[in-house]
Amino acid sequence: MEDSENKAKERGEIFSRAIRAGKRTYFFDVKTTVEEEAYLTITESKRRFNDQGKFFYEKHKLFLYKEDFDKFVNGLSDSIEFIRTGKAPERPAPGSFTDSSDEADGKDLRIVSHSIEFEDLASEADHTA
Repeated sequence: MEDSENKAKERGEIFSRAIRAGKRTYFFDVKTTVEEEAYLTITESKRRFNDQGKFFYEKHKLFLYKEDFDKFVNGLSDSIEFIRTGKAPERPAPGSFTDSSDEADGKDLRIVSHSIEFEDLASEADHTA
């Protein structure tokens, strides 16, 4: 086994896949907890430049646990289908915020649609930091 594979195993990494998509790279890493429960991390990495012109990698990470896979996949599929067709799903996915079982302070939660670009999120993070 290679040295890098040994280090990955020590960190609980058991599978990894990198996908290049334009200026971004997405990493799908399957890891295990101390209790040997598998989970997925999805990392978006983008090369950026600081004020001095030196590059660094900006990373955003999402942790997805086994019990949430179905809801996540359903939500992702519905969102992709909406982008492709322009039509919203006919009924909400189970466990979504429009599901009547999800309530906060006695009020039903509703899905709100916003047009947000990744660049908008970065500039908003700069203002809140």
